[in-house]
Amino acid sequence: MKNRPNILFIVADQLKASALNIYNELGIETPSIEKLYRDGVMFDNAITPHPLCVPARTSMMTGRYPHSTGCRLNQTLMPPKSNHLFKILKNEDYVTGLIGKNHCFVEEEDLDLFDVRCEISHRGLPTEENLGENVGNKGMEWVVDEEKINIANRTRNNMKRHRKSPRIAYASTNYSLEHYSSSLISKQSIEFLKNYKTGEYNKNSKKPNPFSLLVSFPDPHEPYETPDIYKKMFPPEQIQLPPQRYDEFSDGTAPERNRVLAEILRHDKDEEIYIRSLISTYFAMIKFIDDSIGKILDAMDQFDLRKNTIIIFTSDHGDFMGEHGMSVKGGVFYDCLVKVPLVISWLDGGFAKGTKDESMVNTVDILPTLLNFLSIKSIPSEFENGNYENLDFLQGDLLPTVTDSKPRYAAFSEYGAGGEAFTMEKLNKMNRPFGYNTLIDTLWARESEGRRKMVRTKKWKYITDPLAEGSTLNSGSDGGPGNIDELYDLENDPWELYNIAHLGEHTEIITELRRLLLNWMINTEDNNPIKLSSRLGPTN
Repeated sequence: MKNRPNILFIVADQLKASALNIYNELGIETPSIEKLYRDGVMFDNAITPHPLCVPARTSMMTGRYPHSTGCRLNQTLMPPKSNHLFKILKNEDYVTGLIGKNHCFVEEEDLDLFDVRCEISHRGLPTEENLGENVGNKGMEWVVDEEKINIANRTRNNMKRHRKSPRIAYASTNYSLEHYSSSLISKQSIEFLKNYKTGEYNKNSKKPNPFSLLVSFPDPHEPYETPDIYKKMFPPEQIQLPPQRYDEFSDGTAPERNRVLAEILRHDKDEEIYIRSLISTYFAMIKFIDDSIGKILDAMDQFDLRKNTIIIFTSDHGDFMGEHGMSVKGGVFYDCLVKVPLVISWLDGGFAKGTKDESMVNTVDILPTLLNFLSIKSIPSEFENGNYENLDFLQGDLLPTVTDSKPRYAAFSEYGAGGEAFTMEKLNKMNRPFGYNTLIDTLWARESEGRRKMVRTKKWKYITDPLAEGSTLNSGSDGGPGNIDELYDLENDPWELYNIAHLGEHTEIITELRRLLLNWMINTEDNNPIKLSSRLGPTN
């Protein structure tokens, strides 16, 4: 391919779509992300394949769902010998870089694929204690002193719960702006682009190879901390809280796992000013990211790299952040956790600019779409050394609007690894008061419980767990419903406050949504493609 495009893949962590004004009226303005939208396509209904960091990221990189990658927990990272974006691009002679949060690649064979790798996560530079973080840089040193980076992360590493709530923690600080991760990542990315432009990464090539750079912001994931200058942009008293239904988890219609999470995290006993302050901190972190993206885009214009660069902006999953009276995340399927921003901009791409695509898509669709842009139709096989395979193993589809693919009716997500349920009875044996520490203490049990599946259309969302089939409204360990199905009418109840799966009038729509789920599960069940014979039988 002549003048193959560069790729700039920008990922935020735990950024829900509704936090952005281009998705929801309660969201904030983000001029840099909006610029990408004006120059490209915004997908209004993008769904994560799994609302948890590692499963979402490995699926995004491989174009496969977690039940195929095997990555269904945060402790199960990219498996050895996997075909993923950067392995494919390295085979195509791309200059590759990863700057920011990794939490995906840990095998040496994968880390070696990056010409430049500079990792930083939620609490600063990598340590050997944290799975998914890799100590040490490759190809470029940090552009600021590492000790100052460590100093700027002291607050995050020592953040206490609010003195009046075990559920809430946030801070604003006044370290040097360049030492915060969002600013540091943009500065490091600009240095990468400058080095690329001056030929630093193409010294041994007869012609310049394109680059693929993963810019991965660890924010606005907790710990929720932001520079004072950004916090002042969002006065707590001006924050508009999302709609609430205060008997949502006590009226007999919520599954037990949802009630467990609400018992741990719900802010119903917290003063409203602290909830508003928490949300304002989250918004400030997003604004900081947006400004940092803007600086990267300005550098691309300065270096004349923007025109032929495919730019993707998305997130791995969302955050409650006030919806359903909670914050953080926890293994349920409300839109605040599964609906993520997705914007693609490519000035040379030939697709309509400033377009909003309203069909249902998934972030597993990003890889096949990129390969389509690059006219890559086969890749080195992960199953047969030295051979090539077509792209049938990909479970994502081509994104509409930016390709000729037709709009899709439904998108899917999943959670759980088949473990036993973490019930209210088990929760009540733990120390009170419940809160964020309880969330962490029960993390592995809640991550692994069940094998629930979600299907979402523009109008409906349905969630079921095959391991809990047959649960009745009175089968929970606390006398309430067990892990029953969920159904939400997104047209009439966009904030998903009413589970109406138990109402007989919705039997037909549930049957149709279960059919969609079954077809999806059947179509994606094969992990390893099988080579079919070209003969009719053994004697032909």
